[in-house]
Amino acid sequence: MPPRSDEPRRDATGSRRGSSRGTEPREPGVGGISDARAYTPRGRTIREGGGAARTGGGTEQRRTPRSSRSGDPFRPALQVLDGGRTGATRAGRRETAAGGRAGVVRTVSTRPVREPFDDDEAPAPRRRPGPRRPARPAAARRPVRKPRRPPKLADPRRRLRLGTLLVLALFTSIGIRLVFLQTVSTPAYADGGLANRLAVVELPAPRGAIYDRTGAPLAHSVEARYVFADPTQVKDPVATARVLSPLLGVPASELAGKMKPRKLPGGGWSQFEYLARGVDIDRAKQIVAADLAGIGVHRDERREVPGGDLAANLIGFVSQDMNGLEGLEAKYDEVLEGRAGRKRYEVGQGDLAAPIPGGYSQTTPAQPGSSLELTIDRDLQFKTQRILSDGMARTRGSVGAAVVIEVGTGDVLAQASFPTYNAADPTKVNSPADREDAATSFIVDPGSIHKAITYGAALQEGVITPDTAFPVANSIQKGDTTFRDTHPANGRKMSIPGMLAFSSNVGTIEIADKLGPDRLIDYQKRFGLGQPTGEGMPGEAGGRLLPADQWSDSSYGSVPIGHSVDATPLQMAAAYAAIANDGTYVQPHLIKEVIGPDGKRTPGPAPKTRSVLSPQNAAALRRMLEAVTTVDDPQDGRATGLAAAVPGYRVAGKTGTGLRYDNGKLQPGEVGSFIGMAPAEKPRYVVAVFVWSPGGEGGAVAAPAFREMMGFTLRHYRVPPSATDRSPKFEVFPH
Repeated sequence: MPPRSDEPRRDATGSRRGSSRGTEPREPGVGGISDARAYTPRGRTIREGGGAARTGGGTEQRRTPRSSRSGDPFRPALQVLDGGRTGATRAGRRETAAGGRAGVVRTVSTRPVREPFDDDEAPAPRRRPGPRRPARPAAARRPVRKPRRPPKLADPRRRLRLGTLLVLALFTSIGIRLVFLQTVSTPAYADGGLANRLAVVELPAPRGAIYDRTGAPLAHSVEARYVFADPTQVKDPVATARVLSPLLGVPASELAGKMKPRKLPGGGWSQFEYLARGVDIDRAKQIVAADLAGIGVHRDERREVPGGDLAANLIGFVSQDMNGLEGLEAKYDEVLEGRAGRKRYEVGQGDLAAPIPGGYSQTTPAQPGSSLELTIDRDLQFKTQRILSDGMARTRGSVGAAVVIEVGTGDVLAQASFPTYNAADPTKVNSPADREDAATSFIVDPGSIHKAITYGAALQEGVITPDTAFPVANSIQKGDTTFRDTHPANGRKMSIPGMLAFSSNVGTIEIADKLGPDRLIDYQKRFGLGQPTGEGMPGEAGGRLLPADQWSDSSYGSVPIGHSVDATPLQMAAAYAAIANDGTYVQPHLIKEVIGPDGKRTPGPAPKTRSVLSPQNAAALRRMLEAVTTVDDPQDGRATGLAAAVPGYRVAGKTGTGLRYDNGKLQPGEVGSFIGMAPAEKPRYVVAVFVWSPGGEGGAVAAPAFREMMGFTLRHYRVPPSATDRSPKFEVFPH
């Protein structure tokens, strides 16, 4: 396309286009500069090659194409100057310049002229100049299409909002997770990090002690050390064993065997073997100073029993790990056992393995076990054991038991067994049965000592009175069994004190016939037979009573005199204590107080009590029982319990000869026993002695042993002597 001329545009006459204010006449429909806005895309331009421009009266006129808008620098200004004129149209034709230039003929549409600010209709877009296309017939001309709207671009604000929301959601999730980690999961992550740099030290808690009623220790714990070996680190087991043997008191061969490498069942080699437990601290220091490879020492606890065998059958013993195994140690293990503490603190690594100042540190203090204060009197226990052991030395393969009870309180002041053992070394016994407490596990037919229960029931039920007397034959038949007296009355009238003094079987059976089996069994239960006393010893036997519906014809003769009845020495001692306590049964017990780690004292459980006899009948029965230790008539005979009399004191009691059953089997020999109370006028203490011997020597041991035990008890507690001149005088065979 040829460039547009730089000359100013001229009108049809060849004059230069100027202001619309000129006075030259114009063709109708041709406007001035302001009419430039009325140009439509339908206008046409032609290039005239030296001739005049064609004009016509059609709707469109030809115009020359423009090469560039930038080629007419005056057009914008002219449009501004002429833009206010309305209603005028302009048509003009430029003639060819004198220099042979072709003129430009501009035609405009006859459409009304729009004002510059008329927004009712948007101006039609201009069409680009191009070669003229042949005219189409009017009928075939395609309708003008409305230009397509340009595609609507995406709104950037929507994308911005979406991106902002995603970023906010991301940061919110991160923030919530951080808060969760810093608050909820902090302990878990902190502990996970501390585990690798924490040291743990065990704070041992000593086991509680066992004291007697005066506060003297019967068993207590002391600090000690245990010696161990790591067989994988021991270089020379034999040489190491030779060094340790004199320090530990263990044969070198035994130590060397423990230090030999040993493969564990699950794989690997053992790295820990005990060599000794409870080693004295001084000896442990010597072992540490020896600096033996693979040998270590650590804190331990040792149970000490100052009295050795003193009350050992009561106290029991513990394992090397301080767990109660027998006796009171086992029964009250949860009370005595301490709860170990622990100290966890942060330490450095390598050469700096020391507590970090200001670092993590947590201490769980150890809680020592509580202690037990027993009702046992250490001095009385020692003397009782010594007397029993001396008496049992005259028998072989025998079993003995002795119990001392304080009347009114039920406190067991002494409870001795034979055989006994050293609680500090419980393995050195002939049989595990030697460690049993005979007073609570020794089941016997009580024999004649049961007669006091029969006479007490008869008094309480009014079957007899203290003045009752009736003829007594030498024997009586019950079923297929004949029961005889060892001191025959030969049919003479005998008093109740006389029947007790000579332990008449026939007289007792005749009284029981009037009483009846049901009432007799009821009083047996009231006196505590047939069930454990609940004294506090583990494994206490309850004995056995024969129900009335199981009585045979012979049972009417055996039960009243203490056969076909199973009882323990403690049960029978508690029954006599009820007679001594004006007819009120008080449960025997061993625990006086529980002493907490802080020293607070808690009394033991209150003993159970119940009324068995009236005070008057109990006093009458005590008076009649004095005949057993006082009747000594050359003509009438000697009472069975004279050997139990205590000089200076009135004593009421009863001898007995019974049988022993072990696992339901009758054992050979007899059980000799004596139970008594003193002073008889107002009893303070009850002492029971039982001795079983295969040779039947128990009767010769029980009464003398009682005399010594009761005499020492009365003197030990400074009980004033009785007025013996006021002792009752009994008539065995009244006229």
